[in-house]
Amino acid sequence: MTARPATVVQGGRRKAWRPLPDMDREAAFRAGVAAYAAGDFFAAHEHLEPAWMGTDDPAERDLHQGLIKLAAAYVHAVRGNPLGMVKNLRGARDRLASAAAAASDTRGLDLDALVFQVDARLERLRLEPDVARVDPPPLPWRKP
Repeated sequence: MTARPATVVQGGRRKAWRPLPDMDREAAFRAGVAAYAAGDFFAAHEHLEPAWMGTDDPAERDLHQGLIKLAAAYVHAVRGNPLGMVKNLRGARDRLASAAAAASDTRGLDLDALVFQVDARLERLRLEPDVARVDPPPLPWRKP
């Protein structure tokens, strides 16, 4: 008999939880943001997923999932899919705003600034719905 994977509730739904030590989640986060900064949005998504699934902390999950959805939005942009981009930007915005409101540890990211940048991209897409290639926002870091 195979053991069922552990789950946590996120957004009112059960989600997979594969516990991962903080050091490994930090490494996955760093690899994900480095891939995002390099423009490899698919790799960013893949690197961030273990960090998201590896914690049961709701704010940390929102942070990682928000970044995953942000990266996925730009995967859709590269593929010329504005609807997929908008859907993922909206999801990213919701998760990142939730993380900003709840998290004391944002791993150094300025989530308020990032939510503002996502809002600007969503507004541009509202005004120009056929524009799939909107420059991705750089990840804003808090000043030490």
